[in-house]
Amino acid sequence: MKNKNWPELSFNKGKETYETLHLWTQIIGKIKLELNPWINHSWHTTLEITTHGLTSGPIFAENKQIEISLNFLEHQLTIVSSENEKKSFDLKTLKVSSCYNELINHLNNIGIDVKINTLPNEMEDPLHFHENHSGTYNEEAAINLHKSLLKMNRVFYEYRSKFLGKSSEVMFFWGSFDLVVSRFSGKEAPLHPGGFPNLPDWVTQEAYSHEIMNCGFWPGSEGTPFAAFYSYIYPAPNGFKEATLKPNSAYFHKELGEFILKYEDVQKADNPSEMLMEFLQSSYNTAANLAKWDKEKLQFKLKKN
Repeated sequence: MKNKNWPELSFNKGKETYETLHLWTQIIGKIKLELNPWINHSWHTTLEITTHGLTSGPIFAENKQIEISLNFLEHQLTIVSSENEKKSFDLKTLKVSSCYNELINHLNNIGIDVKINTLPNEMEDPLHFHENHSGTYNEEAAINLHKSLLKMNRVFYEYRSKFLGKSSEVMFFWGSFDLVVSRFSGKEAPLHPGGFPNLPDWVTQEAYSHEIMNCGFWPGSEGTPFAAFYSYIYPAPNGFKEATLKPNSAYFHKELGEFILKYEDVQKADNPSEMLMEFLQSSYNTAANLAKWDKEKLQFKLKKN
């Protein structure tokens, strides 16, 4: 897993690009939300990391399938249908409003009638997509974010492979703009209080209907202006926030209510992949022990004949 070539990420330099990408992914994700059948925990809406960027994966219209991608190698937003109907837009000149208008118009032109809620989710005081004429795309910021996602995606997949119980794929959630992998104990959880901005409480409550251990990454926010990995468990058992995780630079963030490990610490490590895996495994072992999960039963062991 040794690989030292993890790119630097600067929230201050990339925040306007991240904000624009966040809104573009919300538009793509909401189209997927409207057209695909519901899967537990909103897993039918997520995006995937690809060799070229982010993709919706298959979106099921009535008579055809489509896929919408953000290509950070060619700096294009692309739409392709199963009938080979294609359309591309230059990310360097694309605004939030034009992204929304162009996507919806193209889908209508190829016979797909879709209407989405134009108010972004999980954001404070957002503008409707068609009213937001902002848009910043810095190629270096987008490329570095994509390269870092590719690096961590591989580690997250290896982490996922060690678990036998119910687990999510490694998924990119457009609401919170983060890469996540989830593990479940199999037991039901108490009703989640909800309270996320511009997100119905029932969505949150369904997402946290069972005991869950989440590990992920986000590129930062105004409140936490640095890229970081995170881990948390719901419901949090007694002693979790006081626990000590590995590596030593990981710490519990009181305002976020979760453990974090700064991306910079991983990026500068002699072996970034190894440090990230140590954080993921330490997070799970600590949380699962405190919550009394049946770790032996949930551990994946490949039996070879």
